[in-house]
Amino acid sequence: MKKCKLHLATWVGLLTVALCSASSAYEGSGDDWPSFRGMNARGVAQGYETVTTWNVGTDENILWKTPIPGLAHSSPVIAGDLLFVTTAEKEGGDAPLKVGLYGNVTPVDDESVHKFKVLCLNKHTGEIVWERLAIEAIPKIKRHPKGSHAASSPATNGEYVVAFFGSEGLYCYDMQGNLKWSKDFGVLKSSWYEMKDAEWGFGSSPIIHDDLVIVQCDVLGDSFLAALDVKSGKEVWRTTRTDMPTWSTPTIDVREGRSQVICNGWKHIGGYDLRTGKELWKLVGGGDIPVPTPIVAHDLIYITNAHGRMAPIIAIDAMAEGELKMTDEDEHIAWMYEKRGNYMQTPLVYGDLIFLCNDAGIVTCYDAKTGEEYFRARLGGGGSGFTASPVAADGKLYYTSEYGEIYVVKADRKFEIMAINDMEIECMATPAISEGVIFWRTRNEIVAVGGK
Repeated sequence: MKKCKLHLATWVGLLTVALCSASSAYEGSGDDWPSFRGMNARGVAQGYETVTTWNVGTDENILWKTPIPGLAHSSPVIAGDLLFVTTAEKEGGDAPLKVGLYGNVTPVDDESVHKFKVLCLNKHTGEIVWERLAIEAIPKIKRHPKGSHAASSPATNGEYVVAFFGSEGLYCYDMQGNLKWSKDFGVLKSSWYEMKDAEWGFGSSPIIHDDLVIVQCDVLGDSFLAALDVKSGKEVWRTTRTDMPTWSTPTIDVREGRSQVICNGWKHIGGYDLRTGKELWKLVGGGDIPVPTPIVAHDLIYITNAHGRMAPIIAIDAMAEGELKMTDEDEHIAWMYEKRGNYMQTPLVYGDLIFLCNDAGIVTCYDAKTGEEYFRARLGGGGSGFTASPVAADGKLYYTSEYGEIYVVKADRKFEIMAINDMEIECMATPAISEGVIFWRTRNEIVAVGGK
C-alpha cells in the first residue's frame, strides 16, 4: 500500500465539488432509499436518529412486521411512503436455505415452478398496498444453496419501480402497480467459470438515473452493460463487456466534466459514459468472482473483490482515463491493498473513514483518503457468516450476520460494539433506512425497527 497520490484532475474536482450534482455527494438525505444500499449504493442515511437496541420477541423498538412469502435476498427500496420488495415463491413448500461459513459449488437441484412477485408496502404501517405477479415459471438457472431466485434488489425513482429476475426478465411498474413494460434478455447464465454447471443465480440489481435504467449482465457468454428508457423499456445503448460472470451492481457517479456508470469485474473493472456507454477507463484483475458494488466518495472510486489469487481494495481517481494497472504505482490509483478485499460485502464510507467487513465478520477501518489503517477487529466468535452489506446512520454502523445477529458498531476510528440485537431468524439481505427507521428483510418477513 502507498500513501495517497492524487493527480491534478482530482484536486480540480475538490475545488469544484460545490458544482457537482446531488448524486455525487457521498451521504444520503435519509428520506428515500431508491436502490440497493440507497443512493448510489453508499449505504448512509443522514438527518435522523436511529435506535441502538431492539427486541423482536418483546417488540421493543419494533414498529411493525409483515410476512413476505417465498425466498428472496433482495433488499427493500423506498420512495416517499412506499416500500418495495421482490420475492420468489416456490410451488409446494418453502425453498431450502443453508447459511454459515462453508464452501459448496453445487447448485440446488429444484425444478419447481416459482412465482416471481413484486410487492409494495406502506413504510409506516407495513400494510401491503399491492402485489403483482411478474411471471410464473420454472427458473431457467439454478441457484446457490445460500442464494435465492430473487437476489436482485428493485430500484425506484418515485415514479416507476423496476424489478430484475435475471433470466426471468426485467419488469417496470408505476407506483400504482400497473405494468408499464417488461424486457426478456434471454438466459443469463450465472455460473462459476471453472464449472459451468455450478449455476448460482443472477445477483446484479438494476439502478435508475434520470430517464435511464442501467443493468449489468456479466454471464457465461455475451456479457454486457445496457441502458433502457425508463418510460418505455426501449434500449438506448448496449456495450459489450469481456468478462466472466459477476454478481455486482453498477454505480452512477455524476460530477463536473463526467457522468459515468462504474462496474466491478474481473476481466473488466471500469467506467462508462452514462449517455453513450463508451468506455472511459478500464482495470483488469482482482478477485475472479466479483460481488461488491463500487462506491464513490472523496473523488475516489472504491473497488473491492476477493476470490482466487487476489483480494484487493483499490481507491481509484474518479477522473481516471484509459487502461489502468493493478498496482499502486499507477498514477490513477490513490491507494490499494492487494489482500484486504471483500468477497460479498459492499464497503461503506462514513465521513473520512471507510469500513470493510469480510465473510467471517472481520471489520477493517481505513482513512478513506489515504488508506491508513485504524483498526481490524472481529464481530462475534467467527462462527457466523456475513453476506449482507453494512449500512450506517446517526454515527452507527449496522452489520447483519447470516444467522440474524445485528452488530451495532460506533462509526469511529476506534472499534467499539455498541449493541448486539438478534432478529431470531436467518438474514441475508442488506437493510434499508428511511426517516430514522431501519427495515430488515429476514428469512420470512420485513421488520421495521425504530423509536416509538
